[in-house]
This record gives sequence, structure tokens and C-alpha cells, in this order.
Amino acid sequence: MIPPGFDYHAPRSVGDALQLLGSLGGDAKLLAGGHSLLPMMKLRFAQPAHLIDLNRIEALRGIREDGPTVVIGAMTVENELIRSALLREKVPLLPEAARQIADPQVRNRGTIGGDIAHGDPANDHPALSIALDAVYVIEGPAGRREVKAGDFFQGTYVTDMAEDEILVEIRVPAFAPKTGHAYEKLKRKTGDWATAAAAVVLRIDGGKVSHARIALTNLAPTALRAADAEAALLGKPIGETSIADAAAKAMAICDPVDDLRGDRDYKVAMAGQMVRRAIAKAAARCQ
Repeated sequence: MIPPGFDYHAPRSVGDALQLLGSLGGDAKLLAGGHSLLPMMKLRFAQPAHLIDLNRIEALRGIREDGPTVVIGAMTVENELIRSALLREKVPLLPEAARQIADPQVRNRGTIGGDIAHGDPANDHPALSIALDAVYVIEGPAGRREVKAGDFFQGTYVTDMAEDEILVEIRVPAFAPKTGHAYEKLKRKTGDWATAAAAVVLRIDGGKVSHARIALTNLAPTALRAADAEAALLGKPIGETSIADAAAKAMAICDPVDDLRGDRDYKVAMAGQMVRRAIAKAAARCQ
């Protein structure tokens, strides 16, 4: 289908984009990579009267270090995450996971900020951000504010961001020494969303887990933090018993929908398998 007509705007600064959002109100939508919004427009699930294209705002791109934090501009595309030497050194989970997102064509245009702001539980960056303890920087008429990734997602396509705000940065703590990581993702084919996926970040001190973050993709109306699964690992050595306990607790919070990727029981079972694999891989990297 062809989307209905709309007016196109291409601001060159965040301030200009915010001014447009303020004047156009609910009739406007922000355009980042476009891989989520444009298909919805073609199906007429979304019918904005105005599109505000953020691609010409250079201030929203790039990856830099700010003390112990890595700062990623919201309009940074997936392939830039993959190529970033800074991320490979400081937050290697992100470039590794980005290789599993969609396909090369999409990764050339799709942005980390668009993936997050869309609020789709099938997208990968929400769970990755939660596992990484990321903070989102959001700018609006009243200035900038910060929201933890774990507090940002409120429902399917529903986030903490208001209509007159823009996600401008993602701030991620650099990994401490001996941090292990993994993103295990089951999908039917290249380019598909996850049937089930798990992001895990671990640290092991003295043979026991001292830090654990586990988050799940496409297994509920929002990305999930599996706090009980994390607790099942903390203070214990990694072994079959603790891994099985964590996987069971992660499965207990899953609430996926039946679709072409499988029914609910299958997806919950696969969630457990992804958690098992991700914990084992992350633990092996805690060197």
C-alpha cells in the first residue's frame, strides 16, 4: 500500500526539531532510520500529517567516551556500532549484538535511537540497554532529562518519552575488568525479529557471581529485566544448578503472544534455552 500524503521537514539541529514538534503537535512523527515507521505508514497503522527527519542533525551521531561512560548519539546506525573500536574495547556486547540485528542493508540505515524510541518489544536494543544499565538522555521544551533503560518501556510501543521530546543520547557504563557478556538470539531466518533472545552481563569474583544483569527480548509486551534470575546467580559459583534455576526464573516472567514464530509454550521454552546459553557464554568470558 501507499501511505497517505504528508509534509516533510528536515531540521539541522535538535532545537529546530523540537520547535517543529511543538508547533505541529500530535500530527508529527520523528523519522530516524524509518524501518519501523514507514512500514506502519504503508499499512496505514500510522498516518502522520508531518514527518520530521532527524538524519541531517549531526549532533545526534557519534560514539565518544565521557569518563567511565560511553555516549552514543541516538542517530548512530547499527554498522557504526559494529565498527566502533571504542565499543569493542569498552562495551563489547553492543557491537557483537548489533551483528545479529536484521541484515546488512537495514544496519546501514537503522539507528540505535530509533530502535529504542519505537518501544517495540521485538527490537533488540531495549533488552540490551537494560542488561547494560544504560541511561537515556531525552530532550524536550524543558531541557534535558535522564531515564534509566529499565524505567523507559511501559508497554508495546509505549515509552516514557512525550510527544514533544527527542531521544538524543544513550549513556552506557564501560565494562569493569573481568566482565563477561552474551546475547543469544533465536530467529527463523536472517533479518527476522527474535523468537526469543537473552542479554546477559556477568562478573565473577573469587569464583562467585558478583554482578548479574539478564534481560529478555520479544517475550512480553515490553523488554524484560529478569531480576529473580539474576538473584539466582548472585553469590554463587556458575554451575548447572544455578544456571537451571536462573533459566526457570526467567521463564516464569515471560508472557509472549502466539504468532508465526511459535506458540506461547514454545517461546517460553526457548527463552529458557537462550538464558542458559547466554549465562554459560558470559561466564566463560569473565577472565
